[in-house]
Amino acid sequence: MYPNVQAYDRGVMFNPDGRLFQVEYAKEAVRKGATSIGITTSDAVVFVAHKNISEPLAVPSTIQKVFRVDARIGATYSGMVADGLHIIDAARGQTQNHKLVYDDVKSIESLAKNISAYMMQATQFGGMRPYAVSLLVGGIDDAPRLYEIEPGASFLGYKADAIGIGKKVATEMLMKEYKDDMNLQDAISLGLKILKKVSESTITEENVDIGYIQDGKDFLILTPDKLKTYI
Repeated sequence: MYPNVQAYDRGVMFNPDGRLFQVEYAKEAVRKGATSIGITTSDAVVFVAHKNISEPLAVPSTIQKVFRVDARIGATYSGMVADGLHIIDAARGQTQNHKLVYDDVKSIESLAKNISAYMMQATQFGGMRPYAVSLLVGGIDDAPRLYEIEPGASFLGYKADAIGIGKKVATEMLMKEYKDDMNLQDAISLGLKILKKVSESTITEENVDIGYIQDGKDFLILTPDKLKTYI
């Protein structure tokens, strides 16, 4: 029995077993978030994300899960909405600053590292809590890239990945059905197939976001009218 166990539970400090409870709690919040999926193809990166609309009178268009960070970078998140929106805004600021200073577009890996470093600050200082959000950040520089950044501030590159409440089932489906030679349409179809499997509600154009970038084109988020053709 360790003395003053609650001190480790409430503060951002290691317990004697080497655990950060606040980071673990943040990861649990992510696991309860709506499912988001990222898939790379030979010339594209696709994001498919479920919007958890629990209020019957809510306006679906005011909820967004897939974001354009800059012309060739997109992102999605799972976890606490406010934390997700804050980190997305921080990512946009970093890409804009890089463009102003270097007159060039920031690389996907560099942005993932910067977001990771930004989130890491919340795991090191008293009076702060870790961000209760995981992000998928992807785009095209020399090739399609996709990274996951989790609440503990680590990041890792993936060919395809899922975050949120349906992560386990989604990852199993991705491992079985993902192929290196997939095209854009295949990736969108697979993402929607996974959401339909893991979601308890019916997938419609109102509760799903899809965004993608193809080589040589800007990042695009599909409108509800275009979503209908896929769903």
